[in-house]
Amino acid sequence: MSTFEKVVELLVEAKDCEADKIKMESTWADLELDSLDTVELVMNLEDEFGIQMEMNESLKTVGDVVNAIDEKLAAK
Repeated sequence: MSTFEKVVELLVEAKDCEADKIKMESTWADLELDSLDTVELVMNLEDEFGIQMEMNESLKTVGDVVNAIDEKLAAK
């Protein structure tokens, strides 16, 4: 399973949204995630991938998060 697929899976679980509507270019606003949702998502991503992450201004889309996770995993 790719990083994108895992992120989509976690988003679907967290927000009960439709997986086929989640794209790499989807923003948090597109997915109707508020700040509490993003904090919960980050914690779930950290658990799932065994990494430490910080949500910051540069992580605006699902693709940004996927790329950040892949970079952290490559650095392990």
